Amino acid sequence: MGEIVTFRDQGLGNASYLVDLGDGRGLVLDPSRDPGPYLDAAARRGLRLAYSAETHLHADFVSGSHELAAHGATVLAPAAARLGFPHRGLGDGDQLDLGGLGLRALATPGHTPEHLAFLLTDGAQPLALFSGGSLLVGAVARTDLISPDRTQQLARALWRSLHQRVLTLPDDLGVYPTHGAGSFCSAPTGTAPTTTIAREKATNPLLAAPDEDTFVKLLVGGLGSYPRYFLRLRETNRRGPRIWGATPPPLAPLAPQQVRRLVAGGAELVDARPIAAFAAGHVPGALSIPLRPSFATWLGWLVPDDRPLLVVLEPDQDRGDLVRQARKVGYERLAGELDGGMAAWRSAGLPVARTPLVGLDGAEGRRVLDVRQDAEFAAGHIPGAAHVELGALTDPADLPAGPLAVICGHGERAMTAASLLQRAGRHDVTVVDGGTSAWADAGRRLEPQR
Repeated sequence: MGEIVTFRDQGLGNASYLVDLGDGRGLVLDPSRDPGPYLDAAARRGLRLAYSAETHLHADFVSGSHELAAHGATVLAPAAARLGFPHRGLGDGDQLDLGGLGLRALATPGHTPEHLAFLLTDGAQPLALFSGGSLLVGAVARTDLISPDRTQQLARALWRSLHQRVLTLPDDLGVYPTHGAGSFCSAPTGTAPTTTIAREKATNPLLAAPDEDTFVKLLVGGLGSYPRYFLRLRETNRRGPRIWGATPPPLAPLAPQQVRRLVAGGAELVDARPIAAFAAGHVPGALSIPLRPSFATWLGWLVPDDRPLLVVLEPDQDRGDLVRQARKVGYERLAGELDGGMAAWRSAGLPVARTPLVGLDGAEGRRVLDVRQDAEFAAGHIPGAAHVELGALTDPADLPAGPLAVICGHGERAMTAASLLQRAGRHDVTVVDGGTSAWADAGRRLEPQR
C-alpha cells in the first residue's frame, strides 16, 4: 500500500485523506472545499488525483469533490446520495479496481441514510477502512442531522452497521474516520486522528453497550446542540457547490461609507479582529467573531448565508484564511472588507461603539452569564452563573435583568455574545477576559452541575 496522508481541519474537527495508489495516481477521501492542499500534496509526490470519494452527504462542511472533479478527478459517492453533478454512484459491495489496489463500498447507514464506508484492499487483504461518520475514535457520529423523527431509527441502523459490517473486519485494521476531535458530529476532544478495530472494541464506550437498546439510549442521550448551518449543507453538497478554484478572488476593499450603505441595505458586518481590538472600538452593530480555527463554526452558527458578508480585520490578519473558512461552510457572497479598518472608520468621523473587557474582579456586582456549551458548563462553572449556549442566544428578554458579565472558556465566545446582546439593545454588558480558564488558574472554584 502507498502512503496515506492525513489532512486535519482543527477548526471543524474533521480529517480527509490522500492515498498514494502506487501507480502515479492518488485517491482523496472526504475532501474539504479548498482543493489547494490536496493538489499541492499530490504534486509533491508526483501524483495525479484520479479519484475523490465521498462517504456521505456532509452537513458540517462543503465538500471539495466538485472542485477536484474540475481538476480531472472522478467522483465516487453513494448512489443513494443522488449527486447533481457527474460522479460514479456506488452501493453496498461494489468493488472498484484502482490499478492493483481495490476499493470496496460498505453500506453503513446511521450517521446518514446513504452512508458508505470504504475498505481499501490489496486483493483479498484489507489494508485500511475509511469509516466516514460510522466508527470514530472513541465515539460514533450523531444520528440526529436528518430529522428528529428519524434519530432513533438511524441510531438503530448504526448499531447494525457497526456490528454486522465494521466490527467484523480484522482487529488490526487501521480505521481512518472523517469526523475527529472537536467535531460537532460527536467526536470527543483530545483523541488521536486514527484508530484500529481492536482499539475501538477495547475502549469505545458506545461499543461496550451490551445491546441495541442500550447503545441507542447512550448515543441519543449524549447528543448536544449543533450549528444551524448543518441544516443546509447536505443539499449544497448534493447539488454541487460553486467551483472557485485553488485561488478564489480576494476580499474587495470598501470605503467606510460604502460599508455603511451596504449594512443599511441588509449586509452582515462581522468584525474578525481579536477581542481586545473589538472592545476598544468597533462599528456599532458589528458581530464579533475573532478569526481563529473555529471562525467557520461560529460564522455558520450565527450568520445567515443569504445576505452579503462584510468583514473588519487588522492589517496583519490572514485574509486568505478567512475566505477559505467562510467558503467551507457555504458563504458565497463575500462583499469585501472595510478598507483601512477601524482607523479609516474613525477618520471618516463615523460613530464607534465599545465593549468593556474586564479582569476577574471586574465581574463583581454583575450577574455572570456563561455562554459555553452545556457539557462545558456542567463540568464546572462559576457559582451562581446563569447559562445560555452562545448558539441559542437569540432573545435578550429571556436573560437576567441588570448588568451582565459574559464569560466563556477564554473570552472569544463571550465577546461574540456581548456583540449580539448590544445589537439587541443591551448595553450593560461586559466581557470577562480569560474566562473560566483564568478563573481556574487563579485558584477559584468551578462548581459542577448537580
